[in-house]
Amino acid sequence: MRLLIIRFILTKRSPMIIDAHLHCSGSEKTADVLHSLDDAGIDVAVLLAPFLNSPYSIHNAESLHDANAYLAALIAGHQDRLIGLAVINPALANAADDLEQAISDLGLQGLKTVPTGWNPYDDCAHRLYERARMLDIPILFHSGIFIDGRSGRFCRPTFFEAVRDHPGLKVTLAHLGWPWCDEAIAMGLIDLINGIPPDACQFRFDLSFGAPPIYRLEVLEKALAVLGPGLLQFGSDRFLPCSGDHISEKITEMKALFDQLNVSKNDRERIMGGTAAAWLGLQASQGR
Repeated sequence: MRLLIIRFILTKRSPMIIDAHLHCSGSEKTADVLHSLDDAGIDVAVLLAPFLNSPYSIHNAESLHDANAYLAALIAGHQDRLIGLAVINPALANAADDLEQAISDLGLQGLKTVPTGWNPYDDCAHRLYERARMLDIPILFHSGIFIDGRSGRFCRPTFFEAVRDHPGLKVTLAHLGWPWCDEAIAMGLIDLINGIPPDACQFRFDLSFGAPPIYRLEVLEKALAVLGPGLLQFGSDRFLPCSGDHISEKITEMKALFDQLNVSKNDRERIMGGTAAAWLGLQASQGR
């Protein structure tokens, strides 16, 4: 899979755009997904197995088995553009084995998990991290407040310090941990001040929906000033099926923020594709 994507990257003449955060609902078709990506100008998309739409539930292991199998079928034959992240709840029985089955048998390429009813430092979470490290896969975590009213008390960025007990594990905290963005930035800074290049850092952060519009410029300005573009990546956080225009609206929003902050061409390219490529192990990327 990675060789296919690397070949795709090397044959591109324009900078690559990776949407590192796209939700599946369970009702999309592969051809429609690819069409939407084409219309939005997205080269590679990270797709999350459905878990927010009936009959799928993050609290039910069997439904997550079905969700991960659905995603595997959706991306089959198109792993040059579609990267599937299995959704696993570590609080459920046999979660680590379920993750390995999703990766080794179904061919999914990473893990998405949502702290809800468990903390990122709980024993069950550590068991999942151990298996993910063994499998050498990336992890995407929800971090910060939920917009649907669920409690975000399990998702504060500092709770993810437990990941540091598993050297080599590379994770992304979604939404820059809003409203705890300062905590998230502090988490990312630790590796940098110890001289670790961005591509080797354990934490990076996606700029998908999080801070409300009035805060976004300030949050991005601080994140760029402290972390640099090497730990920041684009994610639309859109829910499929949707039009390409719906996805590209998020690209337009990012470009407007970049313009206001006079972000350089190289830094824009890093955020829109390079950081995620390094996180996913798709190519060597330049550091900060």
